[in-house]
Amino acid sequence: MTGKDEAELSRLLKAAIAGDERAYADFLHRTAVLVRGFARRKIVQGGVDPEDVVQETLLAIHVKRHTWRDDAPVLPWVFAIARFKLIDAFRRRGRRVEIEIDEIAETFAEPETETVSERDINRVLDSLPPAQRSVVSAVSVEGRSIGETAAKFGITETAVRVSLHRGLAAIARRFGRE
Repeated sequence: MTGKDEAELSRLLKAAIAGDERAYADFLHRTAVLVRGFARRKIVQGGVDPEDVVQETLLAIHVKRHTWRDDAPVLPWVFAIARFKLIDAFRRRGRRVEIEIDEIAETFAEPETETVSERDINRVLDSLPPAQRSVVSAVSVEGRSIGETAAKFGITETAVRVSLHRGLAAIARRFGRE
């Protein structure tokens, strides 16, 4: 901006403060262009929208226009407000990085859904001796408790636990998951 531009903006703001709405609209339009360029130059990493900084700066100018001294240059006053609004925007953003989910959706794998058929369960249970098969089936397939299983087969709870443990260990060994 040249000294002529500074003088023109000062004249427009003085007229605006005096009540000239047309001069005020022109002042805000010209100021928005300047602040937009300033914000775009300062925002290099993203995360802050330059238009947000422009709008907040114009709003602050509107609210605080009475604080401008008409014997002082207007551009340093405008850019000071813009700088503070830019700092506020960066503080609000913090250190977090925001990424649109659509940009990374392809990198997430679909969850694997593994279903076990009744035939597969029977095949696994058939690999066990009959006593272990009954206990594992009662506890793991039917969902009976240790006490219920012991009562059903007429054995102690300890015997149920031992048989269940040995049966599950045998299944794990057979299918390579030990």
